Amino acid sequence: MEFSGLDAQAARAFAERWLPTWTGNDPLRLVFFYSEDAVYSDPAIPDGIRGHEALVDYFTRLLARNPQWVWTHRGSIPLVDGFLNLWHASIPVGTDRVEVDGVCTVQMRGGLIYANHVYFDCTELIHRTMQAQKRQA
Repeated sequence: MEFSGLDAQAARAFAERWLPTWTGNDPLRLVFFYSEDAVYSDPAIPDGIRGHEALVDYFTRLLARNPQWVWTHRGSIPLVDGFLNLWHASIPVGTDRVEVDGVCTVQMRGGLIYANHVYFDCTELIHRTMQAQKRQA
């Protein structure tokens, strides 16, 4: 049986092109990295979404709310068809920043992501967001 996961160097090279597209507010640039039939999930949509139309819709709302967050690659573990991406996110919340570490599966075919599932503890992010909203009210 041949393993077809990405080694650390290939995973880092892909992540260094892909993760910066999560910063800013350009969902079409981000969706460019996903296949037409891609499946995506994160803590806000644990059942996931499928396909470019759903991805553009979700990424449009998500990036508009978080245009200045920054995602960086911390390392990887090879998976079949891709890698487990260990990441760090620095997320502005009001006048503060929340620093979050997490992982996501990145499975690819033809150079595009066909499955991306994001996992992290969002407790601190939710708490800080609620505090910022109370201060604005």
